[in-house]
Amino acid sequence: MSKGARNYANQTLLQYMAQGAVEYAKELGCKHPEIVLHLDHGDSFETCKSCVDMGFSSVMIDGSALPYEENIALTKKVVEYAHQFDVTVEGELGVLAGVEDEVVAEESHYTKPEEVIDFVSRTGVDSLAISIGTSHGAYKFKPEQCTVDPKTGRLVPPPLAFDVLDAIMVKLPGFPIVLHGSSSVPQEYVDIINQYGGKLPNAVGIPEEQLRKASESAVCKINIDSDSRLAFTAAVRKTLAEKPGEFDPRKFCGPARDEMEKMYKHKIIEVLGSDNKLAQLD
Repeated sequence: MSKGARNYANQTLLQYMAQGAVEYAKELGCKHPEIVLHLDHGDSFETCKSCVDMGFSSVMIDGSALPYEENIALTKKVVEYAHQFDVTVEGELGVLAGVEDEVVAEESHYTKPEEVIDFVSRTGVDSLAISIGTSHGAYKFKPEQCTVDPKTGRLVPPPLAFDVLDAIMVKLPGFPIVLHGSSSVPQEYVDIINQYGGKLPNAVGIPEEQLRKASESAVCKINIDSDSRLAFTAAVRKTLAEKPGEFDPRKFCGPARDEMEKMYKHKIIEVLGSDNKLAQLD
């Protein structure tokens, strides 16, 4: 979860919600649930420390906007604290453009493969978020960066820089890599939102075939939060438009939750290849 989500929902409630999710998974028949509570884009040592102290299983410290040596110093400080409590740490090299909660960047800068060995060895991070052309939010690319599909008239984004990913994997063989800002921005959700009063012009994301390719590499985590937001918003707008007299949140949040579940099942099974990966401990 992001710092903004943590502030919105209250960290104490979130902690016990995660614990409740573990118990609920057991009720559903999962003997050894693998559920994590992860901080996304922590922007300070204090934020990361607070999450470690609250029982988070992993944290991300994002010092990518800092000068290189300052990024190393901050990331190392978080790692040294978190590892005392068996909490894993994700660092970041390279800058993603876009807007998500409190993360804002006008321009992206690809990760430099020649820096990754030094960064990982000096900080001790457990995984590394990199920049290869993904970006935050539903507006990942400007129209002038895209081409137009002559059949559909929709924008087609530029390809990800897989050459950069390949070079990083050569430098760090087998090391866990993370891609942020990788939502596909499903056009069916964008269309529904726009149909029922929304305004998301030129919203475009990362094609699923590129995510499939990334998932077959050393990339172990792919962030797709914007897709869940779009699924939820589309369902809420549709329900309220079709039933304008409805005022019970359960009646429009319920279908929205179902749509999010449908979207995540599709991504997990059909795109990211992360289904059936639960450890067999018995």
